[in-house]
Amino acid sequence: MRLKNIFKTLLVTSIIGSSLASCTNDFLDEEYTTSYSTARFQTQDGLDELSTGIYTKLKFQFNYIWAIKAYNLGVDEFTDANNSSPDFNCYSADLSSTETAVNQPIWDNMYAAIESSNTMIQNVPLYYDQESSTYSTRLGEGYFFRAYFYFQLVQQYGGVPLKLQPSTSVETYFTRATAEECYRQIIADLEQAYNLLPTTGEQTGRITQSVAAHFLAKAHITRASEINDDWNSSYIDADLTAVVRYAGEVVDAHALASDYSELWDYQYANSDNEVSSEIVLAAQFSDDATTWGRFGNQMHLYYPSVYMDLPGCTRDISGDREFSYARATNYALDVFDRVNDSRFWKSFITCYGSNRTSAAPSWNSSNYMLAPASINPIESITDGDTVFAKRFVGGELGIKYIVNDAGDTRYTAVTNDATGVMKDGEMQPTHTFVRYYDGEAQAWVGQHGNNGYYGVQKRSVALSKYRDGYRNSISSQFGTRDGIIARSAEDVLMIAEAYIRKGEYDNAIPYFNQLRERGAYKAGEDRSVHIDGGQSYKNNAYCEGKGGGYSSEGAIYWEQNTYYESNDDMVVTTAATKSAMTLASASDILDSEVDSPIYEKLGCTSDADKMMCFLLNERTRELCGEQLRWKDLARTKTLEARWKAFNDGYVRGNTVFSASTHYLRPIPQSFLDGITNENGTALTAEEKSAMQNPGY
Repeated sequence: MRLKNIFKTLLVTSIIGSSLASCTNDFLDEEYTTSYSTARFQTQDGLDELSTGIYTKLKFQFNYIWAIKAYNLGVDEFTDANNSSPDFNCYSADLSSTETAVNQPIWDNMYAAIESSNTMIQNVPLYYDQESSTYSTRLGEGYFFRAYFYFQLVQQYGGVPLKLQPSTSVETYFTRATAEECYRQIIADLEQAYNLLPTTGEQTGRITQSVAAHFLAKAHITRASEINDDWNSSYIDADLTAVVRYAGEVVDAHALASDYSELWDYQYANSDNEVSSEIVLAAQFSDDATTWGRFGNQMHLYYPSVYMDLPGCTRDISGDREFSYARATNYALDVFDRVNDSRFWKSFITCYGSNRTSAAPSWNSSNYMLAPASINPIESITDGDTVFAKRFVGGELGIKYIVNDAGDTRYTAVTNDATGVMKDGEMQPTHTFVRYYDGEAQAWVGQHGNNGYYGVQKRSVALSKYRDGYRNSISSQFGTRDGIIARSAEDVLMIAEAYIRKGEYDNAIPYFNQLRERGAYKAGEDRSVHIDGGQSYKNNAYCEGKGGGYSSEGAIYWEQNTYYESNDDMVVTTAATKSAMTLASASDILDSEVDSPIYEKLGCTSDADKMMCFLLNERTRELCGEQLRWKDLARTKTLEARWKAFNDGYVRGNTVFSASTHYLRPIPQSFLDGITNENGTALTAEEKSAMQNPGY
């Protein structure tokens, strides 16, 4: 039985009164539809229910705008798009302690889950049958969840108040623990969970020993990272050894998917890709509306490029609803070997179908002579009136993105046609977006071509990993896909990082190669094929016979990419690329043709700097867009350099990035205003400032 199937019986993590949990917050009021007295959690059934309820908190990071703003904006991979976010993408003055749309929900919800975890840890030994087969699991879940949610907090805020007992009355006196104390508690709790949890879960989605091992590795690598350099020196050696141990256990228990596309081959709710052996932990979503809560999985909203305002392409269920918060940077495109590394083409969308012939653009008197020779743009001539044919019709390709490099001489702009592009002297019939026109120089930021930078922020090569054609309406914000929180590919990368930090570069090579060789094209593989979750519209009952989910003329989802055209119209091939992707030694990293321009831009000159830069680049190639990037760049103290080098938010104004401030988030003002001194008096302005992170 899948864990998600029992969420319908309990959408509640009942929170025992605590000022930290902010029970009067609207978000919590609407999500928690059932309320139990504390006596309920003094029974075995009640503790089982509480356990299930805490799992709903794993959905939080996929729920709403905090899902994109806190975790994947203001980084090197993505900048803001049609919905601008100067606060989190540009580090503007709007990112302050009074910001309530992102910071406060993170703080409130993490502490709400911690409160329930404390109840589990306290009450399971007292009220749960210790002979029960699930006793150790329930206690292990309590320890895991407390560690997990504190880990989320410490990565965002640094040291936070450690609350390790459930409240029995309203509490208002709290002091901040240091980051060192928080990590000590997190790792101790994860070790308890590791020793208690089973190797196989009761249902799909339940945490296991491997989940605890993954986060033990992650907590150790984070404690050993540069963000903690002022206090972590005595821990680093043991931390790196622990990373290799725990991440290695996860890799052994969770085999990598044989093909990268298997992870994203979403066809319907609860389809096979959601139980891939590579997935260590996922937040459980489904097409069952009774499990959605207030928000559901909204990640499908944030990465799409806008297509619905392009003639001939109207919004449908297969193309997603384009809230368009994030667009890929040039770094995110150029960090890939786009000839040999399939992960780029299996992570991004470059083609869209036309689904509305009547609105499709027509050739006209000013451009029909520019049409390719294979196209007759004049449909008929009647009584001296020229009737021009459509440039494309429903069911044909409507939009394409060309991911080319500077120096490409094939493309030039067409005057008075925003999406018209000339290729080798002929106008393209589709809406065409090109990164570099003939004569334009390479630039990490700035406007070039007609794709995705300043002023055309709604056009970009969109991430495909969250696309969801299985929703119950075109306008629905409720996604049906599980949200992947941890997969063993990241454990492979954590081991590689541990060896790099140890200075044992050759030991890291086999781990990089596990992912690079998996990402290579296989012999016989069709490189022009595109697969993502938009395809699930084909299995969606909402679309059957309605014409509401998608047009009878065709769908926005398109099963091909622009691989060959983007790669200079290279000759079609089905040869394997494993040899090109395999690293022979550390020298291949230090002299990498793909990575060297990034080393140069970031000023990486030492072998150590280049190896760590390559590690972060490889994390993008494997994990791009998976809500890890801000935390990765913050913990390695590379956020400032990479943001300034690759994110155009830095040069658009309204930016105030400060290294002494922006590696942490502001503690919510509502918390500081609500707590007291030990004697019950409100904090003074000076005391609040002392508890706040620097610069806020």
